[in-house]
Amino acid sequence: MKLYIPTHPLIKALIHFRGNTRACVYTEPLWGITYNVFITYASLYMIALGVSDAQIGMITTLSLALQTLAAFLSGVVTDKIGRRWLTFIADLVGWSTPALIWAISQNVTWFIAAAIFNSFFRISMTAWTCLMVEDTDPEVLVDMYAWIYIFAITSAFFSPLSGWLIGIFGLVPAMRAIYFGACIMFTIKATALFIFSKETSHGKVRMQETRGQSLLSMMGEYRGVLKELLKTPQTLYTLGLMTVMSITSTITSTFWSVLVAEKIHIPLDQIAIFPLIRSLVMLGFFFGVLPRIGRLPFKRPMMWGYLTFILGQVILILVPEKNIGMLAVSAVLDAFSLAMVSPQVDKLSIVTVDPEERARIMSLLYIGTLIVSSPFGWIAGILSSIDKAFPFYLNITFYALGILLTFFAARLALKTGEDPLPASGGVDAA
Repeated sequence: MKLYIPTHPLIKALIHFRGNTRACVYTEPLWGITYNVFITYASLYMIALGVSDAQIGMITTLSLALQTLAAFLSGVVTDKIGRRWLTFIADLVGWSTPALIWAISQNVTWFIAAAIFNSFFRISMTAWTCLMVEDTDPEVLVDMYAWIYIFAITSAFFSPLSGWLIGIFGLVPAMRAIYFGACIMFTIKATALFIFSKETSHGKVRMQETRGQSLLSMMGEYRGVLKELLKTPQTLYTLGLMTVMSITSTITSTFWSVLVAEKIHIPLDQIAIFPLIRSLVMLGFFFGVLPRIGRLPFKRPMMWGYLTFILGQVILILVPEKNIGMLAVSAVLDAFSLAMVSPQVDKLSIVTVDPEERARIMSLLYIGTLIVSSPFGWIAGILSSIDKAFPFYLNITFYALGILLTFFAARLALKTGEDPLPASGGVDAA
């Protein structure tokens, strides 16, 4: 009897992942399932405990400001402590601890405390990314990030669980139970990744090189790294595109459910259906479309993605009260756009940086992104307190900026003859 071997490029890529890539990708559903169960109702939970729209925006801005500091430290701490150990420690501090605080929160002060701990996930992000990519063949980067998104997407299939629990027990009791469960799941994920991963070869070199250096002297070296970054236009365009995605993601994740519940008046227990719709669309995209557009120059899918983002936001703003069908169309377009753009930006953040200085350059990219993004949580909160749709006008503005950045990045590539995001054919192209 002949053994059936899947022929889809993404399935083949998943089977062929090895080492840290496999450990990072395979454990990702433990985080994704947990996050997707609570994120849809996070802002509504805060409102139910007496937090206003403006205070939600303030907490978001505070969180981004603290993440900026964490991102600044992340590069040198990652080199000093090592990718593997730091990922483990920062995951416990940045995810397990705030989940416990969210579970027992009583007022705005508790959410501020949770935001302080949650900001440490930026340290984990740098360490985890280095852990995942440094011993990975560049040919499979798109496939690797595609699977990160696929697992995040399929994890969202569990998001209706929160709506079901809220329908039975009410918003606050259900969310408290969900956050307690999140604390346990985040801890399991951090532990499993630590057990099945190992320090990268470059991580070992950097730990050895920095053994006699103080953190202060290492941070002083950022000056030279920053100068090199500023001389690299492709990396600067990457910074701009990362910032666009950071701002719009922050606005959408914070205020979408507020708009849907308080202006469109969708029942609370039905709101979780829409993340499921997004997930189904993105899953179909990754398996049906991504293997084809991976062979296209980066400009075309990025442009189409941002244009579709804008269309989806316009429809969202125009959705009449209780019109589930029109809201679903907006969710479908948003999912299509996110699936089109996000893997491209993620790969761009890897291939346009010097691998010898990846930790510190990525740290600077995160810092730049967060410095620019920080005020927009507060701004969006003020806009939402005026009209629940206003934050999404802001999203449209930034998606238009994404189109401009993509255009100029593509023009630079044409002049230099070097595509900053070369086509990838996945496993078959290796």
